Amino acid sequence: MAKSLVCLCLTGKTLAEDVEIVKNYREFIDLVELRVDFLEQDERLKIREFPEMIDVPAILTIRRKIDGGQYIEGEANRTMLFAMGLSFAKEDPKKNFAYVDFEEDFHIPSLEDAAQAFGTRIIRSYHNMTSPVENIVEKFRDLREDSSEIPKIAFMPHRLSDVTKVFKEAEKWKDTEQIVCAMGPLGLPTRILSERLNSYLTYTSPSELMGNLLAIGHTDPITLGKTYRFHSIDEKTKIFGITGYPLKITSSPELQNGMFEKEKLNAVYIPFKSETIDDALDFAKALDIKGFSVTIPHKEAVIPLLRKIDKKAEAIGACNTVVRDGDDWKGYNTDAIGFEKALLEFTGTKDLKGKKVAIIGAGGASRAIAYTIKELGAKACVFNRTLAKARLVAEKYGFEYATLGPESLSRLNKYSDIIVQTTSKGMGSTEPSNQENDPIWFYDFNGKEYVYDIVYSPEVTPVMARADASGCKVCNGAGMLLYQGIAQFELYKKLV
Repeated sequence: MAKSLVCLCLTGKTLAEDVEIVKNYREFIDLVELRVDFLEQDERLKIREFPEMIDVPAILTIRRKIDGGQYIEGEANRTMLFAMGLSFAKEDPKKNFAYVDFEEDFHIPSLEDAAQAFGTRIIRSYHNMTSPVENIVEKFRDLREDSSEIPKIAFMPHRLSDVTKVFKEAEKWKDTEQIVCAMGPLGLPTRILSERLNSYLTYTSPSELMGNLLAIGHTDPITLGKTYRFHSIDEKTKIFGITGYPLKITSSPELQNGMFEKEKLNAVYIPFKSETIDDALDFAKALDIKGFSVTIPHKEAVIPLLRKIDKKAEAIGACNTVVRDGDDWKGYNTDAIGFEKALLEFTGTKDLKGKKVAIIGAGGASRAIAYTIKELGAKACVFNRTLAKARLVAEKYGFEYATLGPESLSRLNKYSDIIVQTTSKGMGSTEPSNQENDPIWFYDFNGKEYVYDIVYSPEVTPVMARADASGCKVCNGAGMLLYQGIAQFELYKKLV
């Protein structure tokens, strides 16, 4: 099968808007899909002209509401629009639509004959907007009514195991042409690794119109091309990645793929979100993933499932990196390495002797941070909403512990030389500090504190902004991410 193509979905209101988008993304795409269902009514009457307005092949699609589109005017009107788009075919095939998308239950012989007569290939599609497809091999067989048609299946996975199943099945259709993709955030691996799914193409959306197909879970073609180096992925490409949940924000793919590119290594690093670490490990095994990062909430849960862990991960009780070890896995903790280097750069010190540190949160990241603070000679107190969890982290290193709330204000005042925020509070938030996005909203800064927030998006979190306004020195987690990522990369590149 030929290499998988990159298709850009055009969901503008006018043809002129769509043409401009094609120009902006031209170097990153192989073809486009004109989504007529998004066009204004008057614009729909001019769709026949569209193939001549661009310099890439185009798919004619008029997607119904029930299939995830916007078209609600009825099948009679939709049939007329298809006829309008396919009529008056030119001798030069570049001036006609290269493909037309008909759903599995849409059979109009006159339209099918017209498409075939003028070299327009039919994509025969099936969309399940709510559930996975149980018998995908049989479904492809049912859709493939004619050898010239390209069957397409798009489905909504409920969990990562639904995506894993499709990758396991892909070998069964490697010698034919078809399109397969999982929708929503869980489906991102199917879009990046469409080559491994033996999929004819992968769909993308322009970043400026991403909201039009939000539920579909597209990425944009520039990210696909630059960050994931889509066109360089082949059967020899080694796969790495990151798992966690909800995994809404991560800069790791950009960091790791950038280092792979710099070192000229045939490897790709992808996100695969999973509610359970068991599903993540099954996915990694099915795709022969060589190593992956582990983030919230799996850093502790993954340890019992690994054959070996390094001394740091064992001492900390949390693992953020997993790599292949023969037929099994070995776990590491590079968070501690990254945090130590970043924190000492931030404070301008060689150690933390004589300092009193507040550790906010008691999750997997806080364990690595508590370990590092102990190694650097500071005293600390772990603050967490659930006191038992704070105690679990603190007692391991002889630290104090307290609940995270106004009732512990005096304790927080005592341990405020350095405040390290380790929770996900404030991640992605651009609002001013409040009780929802600032874990220490009840604390008044005196301007002498060093405030380190391991969150790196946004660049300035609500608690950092509030601390900065009071004269404190503040730092986000970008440095920690970089340094722990470099340590991960050193483990990964040995397996490429």
